[in-house]
Amino acid sequence: MITVDLDKARKELESGGIIALPTETVYGLAGNALDEDAVGKIFSTKKRPHYNPLIVHIKSADYLPQVARDIPDVAYHLARSFWPGPLTLVLKKQPNIPDAVTSGKDTVAVRVPDHPLTLELLEQLDFPLAAPSANPFGSISPTSAAHVEKYFGDTLPVILDGGECRKGIESTIIGFEGERPVVFRMGSLSLEEIMEKVGEISFNTKSVDQQPSAPGMLLRHYAPVTDTYLTEDVRGLVTLHPDKKIGLLLFQEKIKGIKAANQEVLSPTGDLEEAAHNLYAAMHRLDSLDLDMIIAERFPDHGLGKTINDKLERATHRDEAN
Repeated sequence: MITVDLDKARKELESGGIIALPTETVYGLAGNALDEDAVGKIFSTKKRPHYNPLIVHIKSADYLPQVARDIPDVAYHLARSFWPGPLTLVLKKQPNIPDAVTSGKDTVAVRVPDHPLTLELLEQLDFPLAAPSANPFGSISPTSAAHVEKYFGDTLPVILDGGECRKGIESTIIGFEGERPVVFRMGSLSLEEIMEKVGEISFNTKSVDQQPSAPGMLLRHYAPVTDTYLTEDVRGLVTLHPDKKIGLLLFQEKIKGIKAANQEVLSPTGDLEEAAHNLYAAMHRLDSLDLDMIIAERFPDHGLGKTINDKLERATHRDEAN
C-alpha cells in the first residue's frame, strides 16, 4: 500500500520485511542489509540474478566505517563533497555485510540517499538498508510510488510515498584503484562534477552479461516491454516503418510532419537535468500505449547527456542472436 507512515515502514523493516522507499534518484526496494533473509526477499521479489550486487544505503558519511574498511582518503573527500546525494562508492566491505549483498565480492557499494523521508527512516533504524531499484529486474526504473505499485501491487506491504524523484536517474558509481577513482556506472552526478573535485578519473563502464563489478553494468537494463530503438536520425527510422504504431522519445522538440502515436519531449529548453528527471516517467508512459515500437533520440554526448545515452543504450540492447 502507498503510505507516508514512517512508523509502519520502520516496523516492517525491523521485522525482516521489505518495503519500497523514495530516493532522489529512483525508488528503491529496501530491506535490512545485515539480514540475509531480507536480502533474499529483495532478490526474489525483483527476480534479480544473485550475481548482480546491491547498493547499501546508510544514514551519513560518519556511518561509513561500519560497512566499509580500508577507505581511501579520496573516497572520504568525495563523500564529504556529494553526500547526501547521487554518488555510490565501491569499497572493501566489513565482515558484517553478507556475501548475498555483494554477490560474493569483497567490496560493497554504499551511498547516502538525499531524500528527507528516507533519511529520517534511516535515522530511526540501527541497520543500513540494501535497496536496488523497486522494479522487476531489467525493466524501467520507477520514479514515483505509482510506478512501484503498478509493478508489485499488493506484494509490498509498504510503498513509502515521497513524490516524484528529483533526479530521476540512478546514482553514479565510483570505485577505486588505490587513490584513483574509477567510474563503474554513469548516473545523476555528472563526470564533470566529480572531476572538479578529484581531477582525472579512470573508467570501467564496459557492459557485461554477468558478474558485474557494480550494479547497473549489465548489457540490457532499464528496458521497456515495447521494442525500443536508439538513433541519431529519428525521422529516417520512422519512415522505414510506415505501418507501425510508433512512440517517440525526444530531447527538445517534437518532429513535425511525421506520423507518430505519441511524442514525449523531455526538455523543451534543452536542460539535460530536466531531461534526466523526465526520462523514466516518459518511458513508462510510452510503454503503456500498446505501441509497436519506441524510437529514442540520441542525446548530446556531454554532461548528463552521456548518462541518458548510457541508459538508452542498455534499454535498447539486443542479443546478437536476435
